[in-house]
Amino acid sequence: MSKVIAACLMLAAQTYSVPPAVLVGIYDVEGGKPGQAVGPNTNGSYDLGPMQINTLWIPELAKKWGVKESSAYSWVKNDPCTNMSVAAWILKTHINETRSLSKAIAHYHSRTPRIGYAYKGRVIDAMRRKGLIKNVGTR
Repeated sequence: MSKVIAACLMLAAQTYSVPPAVLVGIYDVEGGKPGQAVGPNTNGSYDLGPMQINTLWIPELAKKWGVKESSAYSWVKNDPCTNMSVAAWILKTHINETRSLSKAIAHYHSRTPRIGYAYKGRVIDAMRRKGLIKNVGTR
């Protein structure tokens, strides 16, 4: 992880009061890079930047920021700090909605339980590999 990505990640975690270890785990699992657009997904969407933010979020972000969707797309795709901030905002949104960090991690990827919980397990494994957590279950 570059120093820029690490600094952006810590700032995003602090801004949205989410655990930085979880963002590190998501970053590790997603494996994206600034400027990257991966897809199309089965629904025609793309995943953008380091945290692989799905383009389905772009209309909401553009409205929230008061900018054109093309600007929101560019910022999320190309600016690592914007990308990390959006990831933390998405995670916090899911925490507020579910009242569960575990479910929020799963929902970051998918609301379909089978898919989301498998993803959560990969995030937890990534945190464990990096020495950020110990002996935590995946369910």
